[in-house]
Amino acid sequence: MSWTLLIISLPTENATVRMRVWRTIKASGAVSLRDGVYLLPATVDHLAAFDPITQEIRAGGGVAHVFSVDYQAHDEFRQLFNRSAEYEALQEEIRQQHALLTMDNAPDVIKQGRKLRKRFARITQVDFFPDATQSRVEADLLQLESDAHRILSPDEPVGRAGAICRLHAADYQGKVWATRARPWVDRLASAWLIRQFIDSSAQMLWLASPDDCPDDALGFDFDGATFTHVADKVTFEVLLASFGLNDPALQRLASVVHYLDVGGTPVAEATGIESVLAGLRASFSNDDELLHAAEIVFNSLITAWSMET
Repeated sequence: MSWTLLIISLPTENATVRMRVWRTIKASGAVSLRDGVYLLPATVDHLAAFDPITQEIRAGGGVAHVFSVDYQAHDEFRQLFNRSAEYEALQEEIRQQHALLTMDNAPDVIKQGRKLRKRFARITQVDFFPDATQSRVEADLLQLESDAHRILSPDEPVGRAGAICRLHAADYQGKVWATRARPWVDRLASAWLIRQFIDSSAQMLWLASPDDCPDDALGFDFDGATFTHVADKVTFEVLLASFGLNDPALQRLASVVHYLDVGGTPVAEATGIESVLAGLRASFSNDDELLHAAEIVFNSLITAWSMET
């Protein structure tokens, strides 16, 4: 197996550069073989990760060299990258949060869960030789996120098994679409998507209970609805897949909706979008007015993201 080796020497008087270089090396996931000697598995990305480090060291009056080496006893090097201790510490915190979870503190647990998710992402980013430990910790984290969201929203749908069938928007025009009242992220985004890309004359019906859904209405985002969670996909993602909506900006919004609805991989824009939608929800007690305001937000996001591509 091939490895990338970084050998450096820095002037002792330049403490600022030394600290910056140390932080960059640590963030790359490189391990120290001895003072000034660092190791990464040989990949194009890892080789590129050392480039800015070597440039900064040389600019600061130091010496830096990068080598590619082959080492037959690669298990010795692999063990240096073992992240089990980090995963175990994270898993213990996840379990502690789960044990504390109640109706009263569910919002706080969700916030803590997002911090734990970011830690998990940082560990996996430098876990170059993942094993079953990573999967177990992620399963525990997903369960924490799911349980916390379910306490706050007990009517949230459970992902059903099965394939997502490809449908044609032409068959879904002028329909009544029904979902639970006081919509939050997934329902708001799904209602916007329906009107914007599937059924422009859709009539929205806000249900006090899923049991109130009329037989002739198309229900969405509740158990037993025509469109709801499938496996690990939230309703917005199911609608995208059902109607073949593959626009990159819509897929980007899907990642935000998924994260805010059920947790998972952190998305940079999610917190800001959540704050805006929370402000709208607090400002409008009428769900039609809330949807109208949210539509402006979603349209603006799609326009901005489309301009970036």
